[in-house]
Amino acid sequence: MQIWVDADACPSVIKDVLFRVADRLQVQVTLVANKLLRTPPSRFIRAIQVPAGFDVADNEIVRLVQEGDLVITGDIPLAADVLEKGGLPLNPRGEFYTKDTIQQQLTMRTFMDELRSSGVDTGGPAAFSQSDTRNFANQLDRFLTRTGK
Repeated sequence: MQIWVDADACPSVIKDVLFRVADRLQVQVTLVANKLLRTPPSRFIRAIQVPAGFDVADNEIVRLVQEGDLVITGDIPLAADVLEKGGLPLNPRGEFYTKDTIQQQLTMRTFMDELRSSGVDTGGPAAFSQSDTRNFANQLDRFLTRTGK
């Protein structure tokens, strides 16, 4: 099992949590982004830079993820693809995407995109908070405990 990170939009505080986990539990954490990423020196942390382009990083994660791998992403279509490959997508706010809920989330995302494209101001997600970081860290800890890490 390894942890993949859709790193272009992942909050820095979440990356920091993952960096600490990588060394403490000796689990591989791989960040994938279309920009150069700075990572702490560790044999358990690596970064993959992909060319710029729509969904290039997402496609690389889908190509590399294996059954049982954890993928950190807030991207609902990527989460759906990860689920299809047997991976476990977790968003930076600490919520797992599941096969039971992903279709509804995709439908809502499409609906909101249509509203925005028609000129409706839909607002956006709430600002990322310390509570979100705690929720993520707690969910990650529970997951790693269940998997024996």
